[in-house]
Amino acid sequence: NKKYEDIHMNIEKRLFQIIGEEAGYIHTARSRNDQVITDFKMWIRSATKEINTNLEKIIKSTLRLSEKNIETVMPGFTHLKNAQPVSFAHYLMTYVEIFKRDKKRFKNNIESLNECPLGVAALSGTSFNIDRHYTAKKLGFSYPTNNSIDTVSDRDFVLDFLFSISVCSIHISRIAEELIIWNSDGFNLIHLSDKVVTGSSIMPQKKNPDLLEYLRGKTGSIYGNLFSMLTILKGL
Repeated sequence: NKKYEDIHMNIEKRLFQIIGEEAGYIHTARSRNDQVITDFKMWIRSATKEINTNLEKIIKSTLRLSEKNIETVMPGFTHLKNAQPVSFAHYLMTYVEIFKRDKKRFKNNIESLNECPLGVAALSGTSFNIDRHYTAKKLGFSYPTNNSIDTVSDRDFVLDFLFSISVCSIHISRIAEELIIWNSDGFNLIHLSDKVVTGSSIMPQKKNPDLLEYLRGKTGSIYGNLFSMLTILKGL
């Protein structure tokens, strides 16, 4: 909500809505610093699990399609030139391997961010007698972070997340690029469903692969997020 000062106040107000007056204790033995890092890690953990669920769906659907096309022969290309005939299933299994690597990369990220920042406060911890192992367990982390100064400045887990998204988007862009080329009039190797193409306002005979173009273009802004964060963090 834009009427509140910043993300910290939005979190606090939302907590009041969920649990009531007890939210007033949110700053006991805590700072905005360790709170927002904890929230950020929990969000990335949740988002990563959702991404891996979607990757698993893509892998399974690709496997099903591969099983139906073992005997389907297609040209294999190098340098956009006909090279060797290959099974369409063999081509599809390329992306099964690729997305399995992506999934593993995201899974490794979850394991590496599994340290709970809560309790390091603004910089050097708190004089309150708190149990950081207890709060870590309650929030789904394996254990608390070790060094309070490192904890409030660490955003490596964000870079890991953005890098993994960037690599995954490379693969999505590659598929999109190949399908666009194969669908072109020059290749005329595949025909796309009307569900994934759009028309032209002045050339009604055209069916444009705009959704694939969108996927390819989106990759650029994803790279931008990674490089922006790298630049932000370089002087931290």
